[in-house]
Amino acid sequence: MKAIQITQHGGPDVLTVVETADPTPQDHQVLVEVLYAGVNYIDTYFREGIYHSELPFIPGKEGCGRVIHDPRGEIADGTVVAWASAEGSYAEKVCVDRARLVAVPDSISPEVAASMLLQGMTAHYLLYGVRDTQQGDSMLVTAGAGGVGLLLTQLAHAQGATVYSVVSTDEKEELAYAAGATEVFRYSEGLAETVRRRNAGRGVDVVYDGVGKDTFQESLESVRPRGLVCLFGAASGPVEPFDPQLLNKHGSIFLTRPSLGAYTATDDEFRMRAQAVVRAVEEGTLDIRVHEPYALDDASRAHHDLQSRSTTGSVVLKVAD
Repeated sequence: MKAIQITQHGGPDVLTVVETADPTPQDHQVLVEVLYAGVNYIDTYFREGIYHSELPFIPGKEGCGRVIHDPRGEIADGTVVAWASAEGSYAEKVCVDRARLVAVPDSISPEVAASMLLQGMTAHYLLYGVRDTQQGDSMLVTAGAGGVGLLLTQLAHAQGATVYSVVSTDEKEELAYAAGATEVFRYSEGLAETVRRRNAGRGVDVVYDGVGKDTFQESLESVRPRGLVCLFGAASGPVEPFDPQLLNKHGSIFLTRPSLGAYTATDDEFRMRAQAVVRAVEEGTLDIRVHEPYALDDASRAHHDLQSRSTTGSVVLKVAD
């Protein structure tokens, strides 16, 4: 089968197209023909070696496809499924744990299904895991027009929260407003002051920062005393080490660096979040915008575009028809 392989850590150019043997599913897995593979920032962390993975490896964790073999015979061949935690998804075939599969309704297209779970469940745990979002809460969302940012904004808006979104272009500003943002700002040194001025002179209840290094200081200054800064990504690079006394300086604020894995640690919690996302997509609460799909052979370009912030919404690789 055709796959994307990484033999050394580095930039997007280390993503290489190879021919390799088909994977063999174990008893707790099913073999799936990949239709679309989701491309996410976590994939770049593994590619660069920020997150550890034994070399060589096939990147990718998310996708949508058709079941082609279930060793137990419980899932019919041809069943369309989606997943968010199957190593090696940048390939024509992948083995997926049966307990982490979601059946895809006919009303959801494969490219949307391939990108709804990882980012959708991330948005869900940020709002209903890291904290319990309530009507009237205020929040700042960096990378507001990214895949997670747009979904987070939609869910928060539906809950009745005030959402201040931060984006880099006019096009992305329009997308953020369409998702339900209350106000949209640009990245600047005076961002925190602007947020406070718009939010009745006080900091927001929570900052969801998916950018990291470039926005972290503004995030600390944008939150109210005893508020929460949730650092869930590092699009601009990892935050440098700092003195925890800084949290006291800004008003005894809380800081967390969560992960989807920790908030879907059990099969029951995974199903709860996955079903909530599928239901929201079906009902129209979540409108998942998918960037023009890239071919599997163009995985390196997809990574480059994602990291240069030239994409909007979710990014996927088209693997098969």
